[in-house]
Parts: sequence; structure tokens; C-alpha cells
Amino acid sequence: MNRLDGKVAFLSGAARGIGGAAAVLMAQVGAKVVIGDVLEERGRQTVRDIEKAGGQALFVPLDVTQEASWAAAMDATVKAYGKLDILVNNAGIFVGKGVEDASMEEWHRLVAVNLTGVVLGTRAALPHLKAAAKSAPHGSAIVNLASVAGLVGSQLDPLYSLTKGGVTLFTKSTALEFGRKGYGIRVNSIHPGVIDTDMGQQTFVMRAQALGTNDSEATRKVSTGMHPIGRLGVADDIAKGIVFLASDDAAFMTGAGLVVDGGYTAQ
Repeated sequence: MNRLDGKVAFLSGAARGIGGAAAVLMAQVGAKVVIGDVLEERGRQTVRDIEKAGGQALFVPLDVTQEASWAAAMDATVKAYGKLDILVNNAGIFVGKGVEDASMEEWHRLVAVNLTGVVLGTRAALPHLKAAAKSAPHGSAIVNLASVAGLVGSQLDPLYSLTKGGVTLFTKSTALEFGRKGYGIRVNSIHPGVIDTDMGQQTFVMRAQALGTNDSEATRKVSTGMHPIGRLGVADDIAKGIVFLASDDAAFMTGAGLVVDGGYTAQ
């Protein structure tokens, strides 16, 4: 028996990167997977990859900043698979600018995706997760993608850090709220270090610009050196943690933050 047999999982921003890797791995361990993203072709390709490997998956268009888009995505999920057991709030964007340098437009966009998107996703999924929890021995699960930047300060990315700190405490608070109300929904966050994905590459470029250079390879080497394990993370490193938190193996975990950062925050 696989770890997620019989489960239905919805992942936002899962067309590629960490979300894409998590969707693939969840399907491999038995879940029916729904990918919500604005990147339609990449998302549909990830679905094709899952189906080729024998899994079940569906793509739905999703703008995480829009309540109506979330409602349509949840309707499509339940119509296709009958229920929802797992929500992974993965969608996020990165703005590597200081307080004085970022425009208000950039700030509002950062908040809309990284914070409002998580709130809207949680609200939209909640009735379905509550319903599924009633017939599951260990209930339903929400996994929120935070960051090490939501645990410690950031010299170069304070606004991004603020949004991920918000996700960290929203996770703890909703875990407490849903526990108090007896919903049977566990809520945990995962905190990656620097991960070698498209967004990770964007991080190197923006940090190089913030330091007054265009040498993104140099900032990549600096970032690598800040991980005592001796390398950057890859998407599968985080996907495995997401699967663990979503599975019944984490049945006694709620309000927790799983740090998968190659030792970054141990210093």
C-alpha cells in the first residue's frame, strides 16, 4: 500500500519546480492529483508526465489571487474525484528587493500571491477538507510552503521574508483554530533552503542585482556555501517532505514547521 492511496490532493502553483515535483511524487505514492496554475501548458505537461507513469492527475487554471478562480478549481476537483483530502498551498513569487527599492506595485503583487493566495486557498478548500476528514482516521491535511526566510531575517529579501513569516504564523494559528473547532484538519508548513529551480535561479539574479553586479553565478556560489551540507537543494528534496506532512505518517503533527534547508538555519 502506498502512503497516499485513496487520497485526493490539490496543489497550487504546481506546474513546475517544487510544486511540480511534489505533484509527481504524490501521484507515484497513490494520490489523485490536481494541479492548479496560471502556467497552463507547463501544467498540462506535468499532468501528461504523471499519466504516462500510470498516475491520475488533472490540470485546472488557477489564479491564486482571485477568490472566484479558487472556487472554480475546487468545484473541478470535487467533480473529477469526489472529494479533497490534501491542500498544498505552494504557489509563490519572489521579489529580492530592499524596503526602499521595491515599488508598491511589486509589494502588492508579493502579498497577493504569497499571503492572500494562501488565505483564499485555505478558505476555498476548507469545507471539502472538513467533509473528507469525517471519514478518515487521521483527518485531512494542509501543507503550506514557507521558507527559511520565514524563520530568520534576510539582509537582501526583507519583503519576501515578511510574507513567508506570515505563512509560518498563519500555519500555526490555523492549526490551533481548526483543532479547537474539531475539524480534523492538520496544518503544517515546510521551510526550504535555497532550491535549484527556476525561482532559485531568479533569486541568484536578483541578489546579484541588489549587490550591484550581474554575476549571478557568484551569488549562486555564495548561496551554496551557506548550506553546510555542501549543495543547494533540489525540488525532490522538498517534495519528499511535502508528501510526509500530507500523509498519515505525520498524523501527530499540526502547527509544525518542517525545515529542509541543508543546515542553513543551524548556523
